Amino acid sequence: MNPHNFDMNLLVVLGVLMEERSVTRTGERLGRTQSAISNSLKRLRDALDDPLLVRGADGMVLTPKAIALQDQVWAILGMTQECLSQSQSFDPSTATGAIRMSAPDRLTLPVMLPLLKTLRAAAPGISVDLIHADREHALNGLDEDQLDVAVGWVDNPASRFNTSFLFSDFLTYVCRKDHPITGREKPIDLKDILSFPHLSVSAAGNRKAAFDDILARRGMKRRVAISVSNFSTVTSLLRESDLIGVYAGRVAGVLAEGTGLSAFRLPADIAKFDHYLIWHNRYDNDPRHQWLRDQIMAAEGPTQANQ
Repeated sequence: MNPHNFDMNLLVVLGVLMEERSVTRTGERLGRTQSAISNSLKRLRDALDDPLLVRGADGMVLTPKAIALQDQVWAILGMTQECLSQSQSFDPSTATGAIRMSAPDRLTLPVMLPLLKTLRAAAPGISVDLIHADREHALNGLDEDQLDVAVGWVDNPASRFNTSFLFSDFLTYVCRKDHPITGREKPIDLKDILSFPHLSVSAAGNRKAAFDDILARRGMKRRVAISVSNFSTVTSLLRESDLIGVYAGRVAGVLAEGTGLSAFRLPADIAKFDHYLIWHNRYDNDPRHQWLRDQIMAAEGPTQANQ
């Protein structure tokens, strides 16, 4: 018998027949007519070259071959049921494995750390890998199945990626409290801000951040005196120099809190940041991913937006 030509649905009928030892009761359990079960039994006998069930003194009994196959048939049906059950549900309280997330460094303190605490409380058996990546590397990670989800700013992603809006943020400039710019007459305009050297944070190491893209669209650029790959040294560098940093408002607020720095929103005509949850569409219907996306949306979705 060629297994590729075997109808696996017949194993369901065989499994119930082995339990019930009755064509009538098997039909009742499976919601099929007696003739349909009889036809399936005939096909099973032909395929396995054995009568499988024969009449005995008290009803139908299994042949030696059917007895030998019984454990294997029930094991196959049990594994099938287990696979189907796993694909239909996800229990975070008992789940194990790892979640792989990407976010720009600017979101680590104000957004990702609170989210990580929430995930750990809901799914204590799952480990979380948080990777800092720029937009290009995050999308590549999703494409290559190295990341489950990414959080950040993305422009016109390819159709294989899905996105959900999380929150809006506004560009903010940060400097020491006695910085020369703070003594200028208000309002401070973009020309004032660009007259000072800047401290840029660029995960890609190319000295460019989102602010540079916005400036480029206006035909402008800033003088980046120092570029670093993360925010670990930003507070010290700004506090001890005339450097200015331009960052998203959430991280700017964290940097300025109790550090001797001041944070001011950029002029109103500067575009705001929209942040998104991004994932590959291969995981649209995966329960584990659906749960993860729901957790992120509940923690950082539009109701929490910094509008």
